[in-house]
This record gives sequence, C-alpha cells and structure tokens, in this order.
Amino acid sequence: MKLTIIGTGYVGLVTGACFAEMGSIVTCVDIDRTKIENLKNGILPIYEPGLENLVIQNYKEGTLKFSTSLEQAAEDSNIFFIAVGTPPGEDGSADLQYVLQVAKEIGRNINDYSVIIDKSTVPVGTADKVKSTIQKELSDRGVNVEFDVVSNPEFLKEGAAVNDFLKPDRIIVGVDSQRAAEQMKRLYAPFSRNREKIISMNVRDAEMTKYAANSMLATKISFMNEISNICEKLGVDVENVRKGIGSDSRIGYSFIYPGCGYGGSCFPKDVKALIKTSKDNGFEPELLNAVEKRNNFQKQVLSDKIIKKFGKDLSGKTFCMWGLSFKPGTDDMRESSSSVILKELMDSGAIVKAFDPVAMDQARKELPENWFTEGRLKLEANQYKAIENTDALILVTEWKTFRQPDFKLMADTMRQKIIFDGRNQYDPAEVREAGFEYHGIGRENV
Repeated sequence: MKLTIIGTGYVGLVTGACFAEMGSIVTCVDIDRTKIENLKNGILPIYEPGLENLVIQNYKEGTLKFSTSLEQAAEDSNIFFIAVGTPPGEDGSADLQYVLQVAKEIGRNINDYSVIIDKSTVPVGTADKVKSTIQKELSDRGVNVEFDVVSNPEFLKEGAAVNDFLKPDRIIVGVDSQRAAEQMKRLYAPFSRNREKIISMNVRDAEMTKYAANSMLATKISFMNEISNICEKLGVDVENVRKGIGSDSRIGYSFIYPGCGYGGSCFPKDVKALIKTSKDNGFEPELLNAVEKRNNFQKQVLSDKIIKKFGKDLSGKTFCMWGLSFKPGTDDMRESSSSVILKELMDSGAIVKAFDPVAMDQARKELPENWFTEGRLKLEANQYKAIENTDALILVTEWKTFRQPDFKLMADTMRQKIIFDGRNQYDPAEVREAGFEYHGIGRENV
C-alpha cells in the first residue's frame, strides 16, 4: 500500500517507519525543509530506541521517503495520515490549526477516493471538522471526490514506541463507512497476524477513547502520589503499600509508582484538553481537576523537601541532578518535573550540575539560555562527574544507569551525603547504611 504521513514528529515518524518496515511504500511529509534533509541523511529529530535503524534502513531500501510537498505525495497515494502537533492553548484546549491546515491541503490535492486518518490526538468532533474542511476545498475546486475520515489514535509509549507499533495490544479504528473499515483492516493486516487486534467503533468513540485512556493512566499516577503524601504523614512506607495493592489483579502494578509527577507530550495535554471539552459541554470534571491539581503539586514536592532541608536561600549550594527527560527511554522534556525543580532551584540561587543519558542536547534547547551562560546550570559528561563537590543528589528520572550507583564513590566526592530520591529507586536502609541522609517520596519517615 502507498501511504502519506503528514508530520515527522514523534507520532508521524514512528508511524511511517513502522509501516515501511511492514512493506508499505511510505512518504513522510513535513514543511520543515531542514528536518526533511536531516532525515534523508539519517539524522532524526527525536530519540526513540530502535527508530534510527528503521528509518535509515527503509530509506535506503526506498520504502520510506521524505518530502516537503504534499501535492507531490498525493499523486501516488490515497491514504493520508494526519500526524501534526495539537499543542495546548492557554485555556487547555487542543489547538487544531495545524490539523485543519493539513485537511485544507488534502482537499486541494486529492482526485480519487481517499482515506484521511486522524493519528494526532484530537478532541471529540475533530473528524467532523476535518471532513467539512476537505469538502469545502473540493467544492471550491468544483470536483466531486469521495473520501472518508477515520480516527485511529496512537497508543505509543515514549521509549517503547517502535515495539508498541509493531506489536500492538489493540488498534482502535473509528469509521463511519464499511469502505473505510475494509481499507483500515487491509492496512493493519500485517500487525494482526496472530489475532485480530482491530477494535472498530464510531469515529467520535475512537476520539474519546484516546483521551479516556491517557486520563485513566494519569489518574492512577496522581492517586498513588496522593497516597504517598498520606503515607509520609503517617510514617508508612509507600513502597510496601504499592506492592500490596499492585498484587490485586484489578489494580495491577502499572502506573502506581509514586514520584515527582508525570510529564511528557501526552498526559498533561490530554488531561487539560478533556477538562476543557467537559466544561465547554456543561460538565465539571471534578476527578480530572483533582488529577491535574495533584500532579502540579507533586512536581513541587522535591523542591519543597530541598528548601525544608537547606532553607529558602540556596546561594552557595550546589546540587547534582540525575535525569532531565520526563521519563526513561526518551529525550523529551516537555512538562518534565526536572524543568519545574530546576526553576525553583535557580530562583533560590542554587547551582546545579546535571546529567541525562540522552536529553542533554534537548536541555540546551528547552531550558533558559542564561542558566547556562551564567554558569548556574552545568551539563556534565557522566553521572559521577556531575556529583563531584555537590551538597545533595536529586534523582528525577529513573534511568537504569542510576539504579545501582557506587555509593562509596559518591560519598568520597560529595560535599554532603544527602539524596533526594524523586522516583523511590533506592532502599532507604541501604542508603543510610552507606552514610547518606535519605529523602524519598512517601518514605520520609521510614
């Protein structure tokens, strides 16, 4: 099959590379000429394990192409994936300007029956807007071309996106016609060889499913963070509580790890968007409001612990931060806890030495330039270089390389032996036995 993917960001590039790997001829389109030229030269705009090899190999084989021209791509394709960004507006709503701009271009260029697939995360009712936008362009051209708009939300975990796409646990397809349903079934046939994974539903149902899924996962995280704060007040070890409730199959262990808040491109944006959609339709989403409020509070927890220990004026104090990305396996720093904590430390006069296995370049782009030029934030070559002559370690992202550090080496090089464990990676007893003062999430008094 010949596909056109519009947008070469996280979703678009993974989608294009994985369909190409399964034998489709894919053209990825983006208006950013620099990004397209970089991709042709094997330079990816994102870090995702396994993706670079897929892109380079399929580009060499000719199954994956890159272009800045949707008009040119449309000459040889009748399946279009819209995979552009939907950034949150100031009111939390999803900004659909890029989605609708792509819809206009599609309407200007299709000449035969086409399937237009919303892959971007979009609010309920977006497919209707895409459909009317395309139809208007066709009417303006004075042509009668049949087309269907399909909702096919992605469920990709950053850090495991390639595997998630190639081996999906389900494929949600929202369709309004049998013709579109058959096209989607054919398209995803290579991913459903062992068992049927497509779950078909109406378009609006599929749009809602994406938001409901991410909001549910965000709710589990915020719930566990709420429990961790109660545990801390009561002198209870939240890790034992987590194990106790996770063993219940109705709850499970996924997304019940207490920490310093969730981030990334999905959960914060999608929760906000669903809250806005609910309010616009006359419903006050009290639970989702609480999920977002708890998460915003949780990102301040480590900063509060640090200030409680050292005081509000952190001038003269140097901290080591391990982890900058919002989670392991990605360089994504959007809505990251590290950004919030760093701002608090910078505002209080601290110096921070940081290390992350893959997010260092992204940090230089995302964080204020003056933090670097003024020498207040220093990115170090490795985790142990970052910890030298510091007053405390702040663990923010639970990368594997941080799980079993050399506590003796750390003790020999730090000014003060203090650990603020934002992901509960360490056993408090082991850390204290090594001579460190330990501060965890929901484990302060254990």
